[in-house]
Amino acid sequence: MKTKALDDLFHDTLRDIYYAERQILKALPKMARGAQSDKLRSAFEAHREETETHVERLQNVFALIDKQARGKTCPAIDGIIEEGEEIMQSFKDSPALDAGLISAAQAVEHYEITRYGTLKRWAGMLGLSEAEDLLSRTLDEESAADEKLTGIADKSANQEAVEAVG
Repeated sequence: MKTKALDDLFHDTLRDIYYAERQILKALPKMARGAQSDKLRSAFEAHREETETHVERLQNVFALIDKQARGKTCPAIDGIIEEGEEIMQSFKDSPALDAGLISAAQAVEHYEITRYGTLKRWAGMLGLSEAEDLLSRTLDEESAADEKLTGIADKSANQEAVEAVG
């Protein structure tokens, strides 16, 4: 039996994030429809387009390592997405809905940031400079999406949720 090494772990984690991105592509339109503010709806729609690019980049990384682009079920992302769906149901028509959607979306972003950061470092260690560049670009975009969500939360969504209490 072959001893598993970093290249195996890289491939396994790549399959994980590939599955995750494809699940996120399915979830983002639902989140956009659920959003109450136009700004949040627009952010979800824009991130869906970015996510399509992320999937394409991952397919390129698979090609660089001569592997088929195939996902592996990721219970973590499934759970995070399920929590977002629960928020949409529990807080439907509530002033706190957008704040809840942002928190769910940021849980997804933080998961992705962790995965892409790790994959980028491993690609560098494995001498996969082209893959490292592709993963780095996606990591930067995921971080920017997280910052954008924080801005929407700070400028409006969180305050609207608080004002509904009083």
